[in-house]
Amino acid sequence: MLPAYGLYTHIRANRLRTIYLLASFVGLLLAVLYSITLLAAAFTGGGAARQIFARAWVYYQQSWPWAFVGAGVWFVIAFFFHRNMIDYATGSRGVARAQAPKLYDALENLCISRGINMPALMIIESDGLNAFASGLREGQYSISVTRGLMENLTPEELEAVLGHELTHIRNKDVQLMVIATIFAGIIAFVADICARNWDFPFGWSPRRPGENDDRRSSGNNSGVVIAVVVAVAVLAISWGLSVLIRLAISRRREFLADAGSVELTKNPDAMISALRKIESHAAIPALPSRMSAFFIESPDQREESDWLSTHPTISARVEALVRYAGGRDSGPIAAEGAGEPPETPAAPAKRKGPWG
Repeated sequence: MLPAYGLYTHIRANRLRTIYLLASFVGLLLAVLYSITLLAAAFTGGGAARQIFARAWVYYQQSWPWAFVGAGVWFVIAFFFHRNMIDYATGSRGVARAQAPKLYDALENLCISRGINMPALMIIESDGLNAFASGLREGQYSISVTRGLMENLTPEELEAVLGHELTHIRNKDVQLMVIATIFAGIIAFVADICARNWDFPFGWSPRRPGENDDRRSSGNNSGVVIAVVVAVAVLAISWGLSVLIRLAISRRREFLADAGSVELTKNPDAMISALRKIESHAAIPALPSRMSAFFIESPDQREESDWLSTHPTISARVEALVRYAGGRDSGPIAAEGAGEPPETPAAPAKRKGPWG
């Protein structure tokens, strides 16, 4: 098995992806800003399409510095308070050793074995079986697990899940996902506002101050309609691309985190059985969809095509663990069997090969 824990090429690739991600979202932010100025030009001045686009360009030149200041302020706030935002969105709360001694000891032992600073330990009060890690830098990292995960997994399986989340921290996966969520959130927020406040009737053309109804013409109406259609198209494309970028950020990270867990615990069977239990019990009610990529398995429980999914399938991940780590798989677990550890058949011959 290719060692994945602390895989330097993956860490380096994540750092490059972070740079590309920031650059791409700057471009998307500028596109969203232009669509807003185009809408402003259409609603406040009317006129022919050429006049509206020229006026929008003037608005754009005047507003882009302020947009960057606003985005910078948002990023600073998110940098220092992202953990509070994520904890609020997921319902995570801190837990002390006395409240969950076995969980706390398992995480501490894993960290000691690799000389890692221990992240904060959090609990989500949900019957779903799931977990995630978050944070941007040392001192901010945390691992959250659901109450259902604690109650339904064996100690070995729980240790495997913690090893998976520690690998995400070590490999800078969580840093990448936090940044993606922060910037995608800006664009999604703007798009949501525009969509919810959309009440423009295409048959009406805004007037300049002093103009009366007699000065409206079909030409003015058509210019406004063209500007609005272009603005909405740019906004929709920008929003769609921001979502796709966020969803498509290296799904290979899950294979590597599974491999890292096996390297930490030396127990591929525990990782496989944990994934099988989580497979049909990952849902967490009322969780924002934008948080799905953080978790060990998507809580959305939707049938998605590969290019829209945040995770590879559990079956694909289990197959990789069986093939390259010599693990044993008893197959999917029925919904009512979440708390029963699966039987483990004889181990197949171990095969060597690249992970993922």
